[in-house]
Amino acid sequence: MSEKNNLAIILTEKICGILAIIISGIMLYYTTTTKALGTFNGMFVTLGVVALIAGILLLIITPKE
Repeated sequence: MSEKNNLAIILTEKICGILAIIISGIMLYYTTTTKALGTFNGMFVTLGVVALIAGILLLIITPKE
């Protein structure tokens, strides 16, 4: 039973990592191509990079068994 739970946790972690990478990519693209954000442009670029790094780490790092 615990092996199935461990597999579910790993799968959920990978899916969240992929979603974080996709969302950060969209955020970075929109932030760099629009001027509507004005002075908040730098803040959204920083948030996009942080989400990208978090997504990559979720894909690379696996939990202990």
